[in-house]
Amino acid sequence: MKNVLLLLLLLVGLTARAQKITVTGRVLGAAGEALPGSTVLERGTSNGTSTGGNGEFSLSVAPDATLTIQAIGFAAQQIAVGGRTSVDVRLVAAATDLNEVVVTGSRATEGRSNILTTAPVDVISAREIKAFAQTDVAQILSYVAPSFQSSRQTISDGTDHIDPASLRGLGPDQVLVLVNGKRRHNSALVNINGTIGRGSVGTDLNVVPTASIKRIEVLRDGAAALYGSDAIAGVINIQLKDDSTGVTASSTVGQTTENDGAVLQADINVGIGLNQRGYLDLSGQYQYHDYFNRGLPDTAPLIYLGGNAGQYPGGAAADTEQERRDLKAADDDLVAQRGYDRNNLRIGSAATRNFGGFLNGAYRLGAGFEVYVAGGATYRTGKSAGFNRAPNQPTQSDLTLFPDGFLPFINTTIYDQSAIVGLRRGLGGFAVDLSNTFGRNELRYDISNTVNASLPQGAGIRNPTDFYAGRLAFQQNTTNLGVSRKFTDLGFLPTVNVAFGGEFRYDNFQIGKGEYASYINGGRLIGTTPTASGSQVFPGYQPQDEVKKGRSNVAGYLDLESDVTEKLLVHLAGRAENYSDFGSRASGQAAARFSILDGLALRGSIGNGFRAPSLQQRYFTNTSTQFVNGMPNQVLTVNNDNPIVRNDFANPSQRGFGVAPLKQENSTNYSAGLTARVARTITLTVDAYLIDIENRIVLSSQFAKTPPPAAGQPTPPPTLVDQILASRADISRVQFFANAVNTRTRGIDIVANERLVLGAKSRLGLTAAANFNETVVRSFNSTSTTINNDQTDGTGNLQNVLFDRQQRARLEAGNPRSKINLSANYGYGIFGIEARTVRFGEVQFKDANPARSFLDQTFAAQWITDLTLSAQVIKQIGVIVGVNNLFDVYPDKFIQNPRNNAQNSSADPNLSYNSTLDNTNRGRFVYNANQFGFQGAFYFARVNVTLL
Repeated sequence: MKNVLLLLLLLVGLTARAQKITVTGRVLGAAGEALPGSTVLERGTSNGTSTGGNGEFSLSVAPDATLTIQAIGFAAQQIAVGGRTSVDVRLVAAATDLNEVVVTGSRATEGRSNILTTAPVDVISAREIKAFAQTDVAQILSYVAPSFQSSRQTISDGTDHIDPASLRGLGPDQVLVLVNGKRRHNSALVNINGTIGRGSVGTDLNVVPTASIKRIEVLRDGAAALYGSDAIAGVINIQLKDDSTGVTASSTVGQTTENDGAVLQADINVGIGLNQRGYLDLSGQYQYHDYFNRGLPDTAPLIYLGGNAGQYPGGAAADTEQERRDLKAADDDLVAQRGYDRNNLRIGSAATRNFGGFLNGAYRLGAGFEVYVAGGATYRTGKSAGFNRAPNQPTQSDLTLFPDGFLPFINTTIYDQSAIVGLRRGLGGFAVDLSNTFGRNELRYDISNTVNASLPQGAGIRNPTDFYAGRLAFQQNTTNLGVSRKFTDLGFLPTVNVAFGGEFRYDNFQIGKGEYASYINGGRLIGTTPTASGSQVFPGYQPQDEVKKGRSNVAGYLDLESDVTEKLLVHLAGRAENYSDFGSRASGQAAARFSILDGLALRGSIGNGFRAPSLQQRYFTNTSTQFVNGMPNQVLTVNNDNPIVRNDFANPSQRGFGVAPLKQENSTNYSAGLTARVARTITLTVDAYLIDIENRIVLSSQFAKTPPPAAGQPTPPPTLVDQILASRADISRVQFFANAVNTRTRGIDIVANERLVLGAKSRLGLTAAANFNETVVRSFNSTSTTINNDQTDGTGNLQNVLFDRQQRARLEAGNPRSKINLSANYGYGIFGIEARTVRFGEVQFKDANPARSFLDQTFAAQWITDLTLSAQVIKQIGVIVGVNNLFDVYPDKFIQNPRNNAQNSSADPNLSYNSTLDNTNRGRFVYNANQFGFQGAFYFARVNVTLL
């Protein structure tokens, strides 16, 4: 810190340099129409902006600067400022295409077009963000960027409220998110249920209001050498708006054709000029997403009179088919009398309500200093359902309160805050940037319409039905100093851009316990059978789960980029980091771009990277109720430092699995690509990649105790798992984190664009983009001799349990292995039409047990088509109406076994009712969420208002 303070004092003591001015204006087309999304650049620098919804812009530049104004389908113009503070520009139509200038993936002082970079970068503009019905950043990217995938989950605890996302087929924690080029903090949540990204900690993209976003840059290349840990698959950089004039607002309403899943969104963005010395951009957003339900009726034969899971009871009462029919008829009468609804789950996205605000600003202090700030706060509430408890499940219920069973709800409150404060100045020809970035994410759990079944029950006792179950919190503070300069005419090198700097980061993770009644076991028995502990669906975090752990990280980097010749661009980067909890790591990258012909170039890169284990993966612990083959289990997720995980089974005093401490994942990235411009209107990029990851961190499968024997059967000898968990009578299963597998991901990205001007008022844009990827598990590398030496036959072998075939299939084929995006937009005067169709590739499910491979299923690829119509009614008001999923397409259904049928009254053991022969959870859960969800067709309308 002494060095940082010394540098700051030096900066303060420097003489003033030329004062900048703020230039405002509008960019118009040949017919006088506004051109939103145009690019305005200060020539010779990376300083630039995009025009707003009414073509307006504001940019701080040197008084003698020259502006370069460009828009798709129009000829670029160069305009000298000459001290003016207001410039209106009218562009002439031309059959040319502009590729966005990007800054992600390089620390060069000047931005480059995204077809002139050494690595592929997708640019999603503010116009594209507002073109269709998606209102969350993760969902927008899923439909616009083929290499990005995110889909909402259901009945998966906190993961219902924070969408797991992946880039290039890798995990949510293997993509780094930046805001204005600064590292953004992760969410507090670790995904521990059976969803995509299981065991990972991602970044909650949906806390950033879309109204605040100028554009999103998606770098599709390993970039740990540039930005540090997590950037194995690539980087997503969210650039906030930096307008200094005008007000824009929009409102969106819509719902599905099933009359559910309603959406209401309202947002506003205000740009304020600060006395021609800077700007302040303020954005606010309100969102409401109602839930939808695509569950089907429960196939359990008996709701009131059966055993657990609605089965026919054993014994003489249901030995024959006729006895079963009679029992079924009596149960149906009770169902009718009580008004019980067999559609007793809520299969669909959670209901959420979101309030968010962001700001972005800069101000020139004098003496060449400029201070900048950015950040925001979001408050989001959510309500999602868990699995219902039926009236024939007394060990998990209080029948005096819920005689007809109950559907429990997980209510989340997410608080997210972030702040970026920085100071920049030129110093001896170098651009110096000193910044501090703070971020915090907290997730609070409140459980409602539920009960702690272990508490005493009876007349006069009123047990609680709402519980505070605890909270998770993660915060991060990053101090960064960056220095860069472009050198010219250095002998044999025409240009060299040099960037170097350092970073200090501190992370902290906390678990806060729930209220006492949310986790205790009150001792209630039904006969000799114990009842379930804690609030049903989500037992609260216990005192022994509480944790408050932190770590620090110090890093330094060097980045060199040179146009060695007019045809050859070379980029070299290196970074060294030291973590206080597991040591040091260095990474490097070499990349190049070579122009073969005018408009045709090759590019490629090679590098190594890493991802540090998150604090959540190191220290998360909890107990949750999870349903396995339809039966509830108390599952302990134990942190990696716990004796159950760490100590060796060979030690009689403390027997555990003997797993080594978590260490970083190591990656090697290779990419090679081609960029081309054809006839000045078409651009094409093709980029192939290969990513090897060693010591990949996974959340193990569940190590299960031997279930109690049936009445009259002998007790089997204890297994290794029984012995390790002997002191935890309340736990039936355990899972933990480990560096367990090595993977290889291969793929190819293809993007083609064409922009045509068909007349003075007529424009056509065409895009075709695709990603094809494959991830395979190359090897298994357990660090535990206890696990490696286990001689148990079959699926009970500990190596198989550590990483079973279901886990492997989720990693290899749980996300689509391909995605194709075809889109077209046509504008004529004030009218526009936009169509998009996206092909989501097939996904697979496999059962953990090879003997049950008959449950394996491949879900076919599907096309989802969206259509919107727009009109700029008057200068200030635009209207959009449209439909997402125009043809009401759903994923393939899980195959349902004929024996899983509520009317099946057979008494033959080979034909009788059985819900475990398929994956529909008693016929209710029929869709796979991992392709594109299962909401169906969605109609919407949006009004955009622009005021200067």
